Amino acid sequence: MNPTLRALTAATLVVALYGAAVAKLPAPPPPTEEQKAAAEAKKAKDASAAEAAKQQQARAEDRVVAKYIADQKAKGVTVSPQMGPTAAPGGGPPPGLTAAKIGPPPGTTSTGGASTGTPSTGGTSTAPTAPNKTSTGSPATGTTSTGNTPPGTTR
Repeated sequence: MNPTLRALTAATLVVALYGAAVAKLPAPPPPTEEQKAAAEAKKAKDASAAEAAKQQQARAEDRVVAKYIADQKAKGVTVSPQMGPTAAPGGGPPPGLTAAKIGPPPGTTSTGGASTGTPSTGGTSTAPTAPNKTSTGSPATGTTSTGNTPPGTTR
């Protein structure tokens, strides 16, 4: 067999197989009522499982905070937990937790009232929050970098 004819046959075979491989498949049929109901039930079950996991996480965080505060209290250090900005979905403290127990927001000073440092027993965490921004600088150049700003630039 002629080498040119052999190459042409091989090329034709490759093109034909490629065309069959990338042919568009028909769209799947729309879901039946039974399938829709099963999907809704699965969605509801997943949502309740996610909510239960969220509550377990919050309880675990509360236990850790309570232990941390107790350890610090044993050392003679007064701890004032700070609530994060998304701590309570309603915008305020959870039921049973007053502003005096929470303490002032980060970066502000307290004008009165005592902070007890008592952790929440609700579904939120009262773990102390650390600032997200760190400042580093070069004494030689006098430039500082804060957060995600590249070194050598100033804000």
